[in-house]
Amino acid sequence: MICLGFYLKLMIFATWPGDHTLKISPPVCSMDMAEAELLGEKMIVKDEAEASQIHNKGYFGTPLSGGALELELIEGIFLSESGKVDVRRKGKKMAFPELLKAANRIYPNFEIKYLVYRDLRLRGYVVKSCLAPLDFRVFPRGGSPNKTPSKYWVSALSERSVFDLKALRMHLAKVLVVKKKLLIAVVDEESDLTYYEARTVKPKGQIKKKGKKMLAHAMFLEDRVMVADKSEALKLHESGFYGKMIGSRLQLSLIETAYLMEKGIIEVKNANTGRKIGLDSFMKKAKKIQPDFNLRLKVFKDLEERGLIVKTGFKYGSHFRAYTNAPDKTHAKYLVHSFSSDHRGMWPEVSRAVRVSHGVKKDILFGMAGNKIEYVALRRVRP
Repeated sequence: MICLGFYLKLMIFATWPGDHTLKISPPVCSMDMAEAELLGEKMIVKDEAEASQIHNKGYFGTPLSGGALELELIEGIFLSESGKVDVRRKGKKMAFPELLKAANRIYPNFEIKYLVYRDLRLRGYVVKSCLAPLDFRVFPRGGSPNKTPSKYWVSALSERSVFDLKALRMHLAKVLVVKKKLLIAVVDEESDLTYYEARTVKPKGQIKKKGKKMLAHAMFLEDRVMVADKSEALKLHESGFYGKMIGSRLQLSLIETAYLMEKGIIEVKNANTGRKIGLDSFMKKAKKIQPDFNLRLKVFKDLEERGLIVKTGFKYGSHFRAYTNAPDKTHAKYLVHSFSSDHRGMWPEVSRAVRVSHGVKKDILFGMAGNKIEYVALRRVRP
């Protein structure tokens, strides 16, 4: 008997390390397909044998007293699409499009959550709902509820969703308490999925800075600072790999200059007038040149205090690149973006940053500048 029900055709791409397309064939119905009754936000499989079979073959639903099985709406819709249950409401059979319409009326963004649930199930995972605001608990392959701890807690989002750094940090706080991994599943406009594993990071370097009592004399040019004396330039550069030697001169960034002025390591004068520039005056000038200067400086200072060597990340599209050891001995380990703790952006921006960092074999960190500096790392994964 051929099932005439609706067939939902989706193209699902695994996101890393290689892309491939997985197609699902239309379900074929059999005479003994289980029946499920739609009751509000749940479905009930009343027949004890059918309920037991469905539950045992994928840990779908929650067994009820008397042998029936209660399915969550998302589980029931997946089983309907898979050709394993025949859904009825008040005795009338419901086609697949009707089920989707019913679910969308009940749950905001149901189609996004369903695409993520469906993909994870097709990858062989047992998937259960999670406490809001997260969406799913994912058990390791071969694992099951009540027997195996879940591996991931998942947040399902559209590519058009806001990248909310504060909310992400709150999600991480929840999963860390229960010792899980946070997985962000982003669905693009073609219904392809990209998965990101998020974690908190405490970056640490091995550099002990020298020469904090040294005083170098520098000139403030239009958008950078120069130490002209060769001896002072070399000593300052070697003390913490500050700036870049251009011939016998040392060119410092505005961020480095503010940090060194605050430490009392350099004295800065106006290149045109020869007058000394105080830290407050320098900060005002720097902010006019670079509006987010104060925010970047907070993150720069924190990374420096953690023993890292911090240089510009412009060539990688980031604010900084950070080394755990001397730049002439190792490659940068991190690319770092500086954000306020309540930053709200867009996921395509995040996607670009993560893609670039992976391409150059570095970790991307989002430095959140609040009362203290915290770092969140994202990396693309294939669950």
